[in-house]
Amino acid sequence: MPQLVQGNWVKDDVAASEMKDGAFHREPTRFRQWITIDGRPGPDGQPALVAEAGRYRLFVSYLCPWASRTIAMRNLKGLGEIIGLAVANPVLGEDGWTYDEPVDAGGRVGRIRHHHQLYTASDPTYTGKVSVPVLWDMKEGHIVNNESADILRILNTAFDHLSGNRLDFYPAVLRVAIERWNEPIYASVNNGVYRAGFAKTQAAYDEAVAALFGMLDALDRHLEGNRYLAGEYLTEADIRLFVTLVRFDVAYHGAFKCNVRRIEDYPSLSNYLRELYQWPGIRETVRVDDIKRGYYGLRHINPTGIVPAGPATDFDRPHDRSRLAGLGVFGA
Repeated sequence: MPQLVQGNWVKDDVAASEMKDGAFHREPTRFRQWITIDGRPGPDGQPALVAEAGRYRLFVSYLCPWASRTIAMRNLKGLGEIIGLAVANPVLGEDGWTYDEPVDAGGRVGRIRHHHQLYTASDPTYTGKVSVPVLWDMKEGHIVNNESADILRILNTAFDHLSGNRLDFYPAVLRVAIERWNEPIYASVNNGVYRAGFAKTQAAYDEAVAALFGMLDALDRHLEGNRYLAGEYLTEADIRLFVTLVRFDVAYHGAFKCNVRRIEDYPSLSNYLRELYQWPGIRETVRVDDIKRGYYGLRHINPTGIVPAGPATDFDRPHDRSRLAGLGVFGA
């Protein structure tokens, strides 16, 4: 994939650092500043900025699951009037993430068309991948954070005093249960589909697919008797899983060769997926046409660029999750 090298956009396939022995290894994100109510350090001592309405903007794409989970949190926390949104084109070409119309990045940077301009504005000598989401400081003109897991937690608490929304998707009493799921889901499912789709050897592909479907099997069994991953409350763990599940049958199953089973073939997972999709604010984060165009538009895995007509999806179909005890969201 193209990337920045010493602040210069290189269109050649230079991101070989993400491949090791034919297996895909995701490059770590590097902008990890925090936002807090009063600018005090983040939960692990991270330097932080003050939460202010209108100061920050999310740069995202509806194609990307990592970006979509931050859009979901923005919606669930009622931050639409507090944090802006800029949406990139879903098709990744030789210029990386681009915007169909110039997007305002604040007075210091001005209007941009290429997502990598945010990275060079933040670090003129940046070398590495250029990813979404980006939580951007419009006032100072730099990236605050480009790690979606961090952004979820920033949005979960930092702006409550401005929005009046006290819903908590990472409550202290459920954190052990949430973390019990987050890491294996990330390794085997969220990132697992990419490890399968981008594998360069049969062994790397086989390993990724075995771990992926082993985890999906375990999740289906767990959700047979549990409304949500951490029990009776919807949490960030569910949001993190949802964005992969909703892309699975329409993209990963075909484009990434994750075709042992569909999510539709799992009774508990498929009903769980439909319940989450039907939550207020979640449906709007899913654009199936963008997802299909984006994944099947990756020419290194689909050289023709042909987007399949199917499969047909109907996430609005009734689900059976009301048979299980559920209390909604913590703090509601």
